[in-house]
Amino acid sequence: MALKISKSKIWITIVVMVMHFGCVKDRSFDAPKESCTTELAATTSYAEVKALYVDGTVQIQDDLIIEGYVVSSDREGNFFSSLHFQDGLENPEGGFQLDFDLRDSHLFFPVGSKIVIKLKGLYLGKQQGVYKLGGVFTSFGNLSVGRLPAYVVFQHVFIACDDLQVIVPHKISLDLLEEQMVNTLVQLDDVEIIENELGLPFADPKEETERTLIDCDDNEIILLNSGYSNFQSTLLPEGRGSVVGVLLKDNSDFKLVIRELDDIDFQKERCADFIDEFTSNSIFISELADPNNNSGARFVELYNSGTEVLSLKGWSINRFTNDNTEISSTIDLSGYEIGAESTFLISPNASEFEAVYGFAPDLAVGTNSPADSNGDDNLQLVDPFGTVIDTFGIIGEDGSGTNHEFEDGRALRNLDNTQANATYTFSEWIIFNDTGASGTTNQPQNAPEDFSPGIR
Repeated sequence: MALKISKSKIWITIVVMVMHFGCVKDRSFDAPKESCTTELAATTSYAEVKALYVDGTVQIQDDLIIEGYVVSSDREGNFFSSLHFQDGLENPEGGFQLDFDLRDSHLFFPVGSKIVIKLKGLYLGKQQGVYKLGGVFTSFGNLSVGRLPAYVVFQHVFIACDDLQVIVPHKISLDLLEEQMVNTLVQLDDVEIIENELGLPFADPKEETERTLIDCDDNEIILLNSGYSNFQSTLLPEGRGSVVGVLLKDNSDFKLVIRELDDIDFQKERCADFIDEFTSNSIFISELADPNNNSGARFVELYNSGTEVLSLKGWSINRFTNDNTEISSTIDLSGYEIGAESTFLISPNASEFEAVYGFAPDLAVGTNSPADSNGDDNLQLVDPFGTVIDTFGIIGEDGSGTNHEFEDGRALRNLDNTQANATYTFSEWIIFNDTGASGTTNQPQNAPEDFSPGIR
């Protein structure tokens, strides 16, 4: 019995001691700090690193170090296995994309954190206009930047012991975007979702999906969304406002990727509908030229008999070569305007046109275009809505030997003609050629003396 009591006392003593030493009156523990560095600093610039890329993916061999600020986040799933960082908190000179096999990277590299990257051993490449760092991917002997294995990431990327910083996005309009802004944080103001995409989700399930942002001047950019993001099924917002995101590029096209829905702030009404496409019967073909002595001096002249300047957005000239009933070539006149009671001259050889006639054409186009007809083709002037406004010749009929042949010559619209005509009417024209039908003048014309471009 004494033995049992002795054992009991021993156990009681042990329990009391454990409780005494295990009890902590103050429960305010410090959170464990992430490992950070104060010893590493940049030894080179982004521009110098990018200059290492010449004509193919390259492994960096030198002990180079760069610094940057994280601008992307995979917290909402719209970024995957990549980290984007730039060289300044605001107005950066450039940025990089780092590809790696690290999930939930926002837990290690949150937006606004300063990172230091040891470049030696990493691969540098440029794909579709985007500078990338990472591991290597080999396909049929060709190298490209691949994902850096997770276990290697922290041998190259270090968090600086700085507090998180606020990244100030670069405010820029769509028409002023530049390649040096790729991989940096930008803010686009006064943009909206294009009308025909309203009511759609940000992305199709499990599919990378392109949506379109547009400003009030009809400039556009792709809004790139992941089908795995947390907001994939959320409907695209109405209204107009600002969008903050990381700028990417796909060859010649810029694209924007948001980190989260809060990157979009649409508080304004949508852009008012602005009508900038017009039709008119006051624009017509006024002269066609195929000089006998110089095919380089060919041209098409349009005339606007109206009293107002007219935008040519959406207008086009179609050529039907010989007896073709299908369009052979087209000139898109968008981006130009024609003055009131003024001509608009189109040349397939701008330098020769200027040398012969003494001034430059309004629009230079290529050979075999509607402005480069050899006199036996048919032309149509078409408005932005697809309506044929004016016609020279008879579609499906080769002009040779007809009353609409101007080979080695000229077709001049009568001066008393002030309206377009969708049906070719011979009486509206004065035509010179080498072998045309009765009613035309078989007299080849030479440039410049027999032509009057720009004069009506």
